[in-house]
Amino acid sequence: MHGQTNPTSKRFANRLRKTMTDAERKLWQHLRGEQLGVKFRRQHPFQGYILDFVCLEQLLVIEVDGSQHADAVVRDAERTDALESAGFRVMRFWNNEVLTQTESVVACIASELNPSPSCPEGWLCTASPLGRREAVLRETPPSPP
Repeated sequence: MHGQTNPTSKRFANRLRKTMTDAERKLWQHLRGEQLGVKFRRQHPFQGYILDFVCLEQLLVIEVDGSQHADAVVRDAERTDALESAGFRVMRFWNNEVLTQTESVVACIASELNPSPSCPEGWLCTASPLGRREAVLRETPPSPP
């Protein structure tokens, strides 16, 4: 279920763990150590991809996207499709959301882990036109930094 990884992917993932972005580092402070009741892994290799954060127990992938993803919509959709085909749910957040709305991002992730009737105040958790799960601010849609 968790896919096979090759030594090159493992080395690359290890390097990414050491050079996390500011947004990834900030979010990791809230995900590590089972703070949300489940274990997350960071920069985890899976079937040729490096997942920013993943909870294998709940099959939830959290991706933190920088401005380079604004031009990679098709590639990101293919990646999401592949992960969803493997049984994962995928949530994406922009770097600037993680950096400026950290508590809301964490609350939205917690809501996905423990579904309730609604997302945190000010957030809309819904399926996007590409068929992936997105968490976006209701007041202002996410824009690349």
